[in-house]
Amino acid sequence: MQELPIGMQSFESIREDYNYLYVDKTEKLLQLAKTKKSYFLSRPRRFGKSLTISTFEAL
Repeated sequence: MQELPIGMQSFESIREDYNYLYVDKTEKLLQLAKTKKSYFLSRPRRFGKSLTISTFEAL
C-alpha cells in the first residue's frame, strides 16, 4: 500500500522522488489557469494550499 505525502509541499518532489499516493489535479488546475480570470482559492489550514501553488508553478 502506498503512503500519503503528508506534510510535503513540493509537487515535483512528490512526482519524481517518492512513491507516494497522489490524486493528480493538474488537468483541473490547467483548465482553471486557461480561463484568464482571477480566483480566490480559500482552503482551511493544512489543506494543501502550498502544494496547489507548487503544482501551478510546475505547470
